[in-house]
Amino acid sequence: MPEPTFTLGIEEEFQVVDPESRELKSHIQEMFAEGEKRLKDEIKREMHDPVIEVGTPICRNIGEARREITRLRREICTLVRESGLRIAAAGTHPISHWSTVPITSNERYERIVYELQMLARANLIFGLHVHVAIENLETRLQIMNAARYFLPHVFALSVNSPFWCAQNTGWKSYRAKVFERFPRTGIPDYFRTLGDYEEYVETLVATKCIDNPKKIWWDVRPHPFFPTLEYRICDVPMRVDETICFAALFQAITVKLYRLYRQNMGWRLYRRSLLNENKQRAARFGCEGKLIDFGKREEVPFGALLDELLEFVDDVVDELGSRKEVYYAREIMNNGTGADRQLRAYAQRNDLRDVVDYIVSETEYGIL
Repeated sequence: MPEPTFTLGIEEEFQVVDPESRELKSHIQEMFAEGEKRLKDEIKREMHDPVIEVGTPICRNIGEARREITRLRREICTLVRESGLRIAAAGTHPISHWSTVPITSNERYERIVYELQMLARANLIFGLHVHVAIENLETRLQIMNAARYFLPHVFALSVNSPFWCAQNTGWKSYRAKVFERFPRTGIPDYFRTLGDYEEYVETLVATKCIDNPKKIWWDVRPHPFFPTLEYRICDVPMRVDETICFAALFQAITVKLYRLYRQNMGWRLYRRSLLNENKQRAARFGCEGKLIDFGKREEVPFGALLDELLEFVDDVVDELGSRKEVYYAREIMNNGTGADRQLRAYAQRNDLRDVVDYIVSETEYGIL
């Protein structure tokens, strides 16, 4: 069996913001039509009207991914500025209330709203999705089983949503708490075989729980239509450097776990219920708390587990050309996560408009 290509695809969900009110602003239809003309299928509408998603083409390596993400952010920032608006990258909007934000007119979204009602209307959140290509589905599933362990580690670095409906939630990622109300979210179960996974999906479809596996919204999933493992746990980051760091980490973790799998050396698998304890801690405290080392059965400062993660992938990052990008994780530790920086911006004057301005400036950092 040939080795996977491990190519990358990255999707970012952005907020469209009015720079005067700092509130979310619904698309101007002509603006989106112009965006589709310029970017074709690299730009997509989302369920809530003031949300724009962009997605890169297939990227052969992390350097190419950086160029594509930078290009797309520049295009989107320029597009909305032409309409007097701004783009903001954060897991939640600090001020706007979901109840005032219109839903995009689309049959798929209308069906989700019908099924989930207020849960769907309130799901006004913004994430980062990283695809790593593993062409064989059986291999993809086995790597997913092992990769679940590392999800809270990268998630803790990405937390970027402390505010919700004009409230300081006390959580570093309130986005995660909003999304967990949806069905079929969170860290997935362990699937022993491909047959187990296929039976699970077939049962959901047969019983009309879902019409296709795209409605399985796990934190990592075998993508239903692409030959990729899709990592979905992270808040969308403010800076391009952060997006590229998380993409590089997920790629390096995937490659290292594949190398172990190919040598019949498995990574120890833990119950979803245990892994969720670490996700909960990461959502609450980000990098400032402790996660659980399940092997030692003790709490460990996040920095120690980050050191272990970086050591774990160290022998593949040079081959991938991503050492600088992976080790940017230490910069995030030193300078603070997106949530930490939002909270510092708020502390200056206790004014959430300052936070929105800060997010916008950070989203454009190094772009314009």
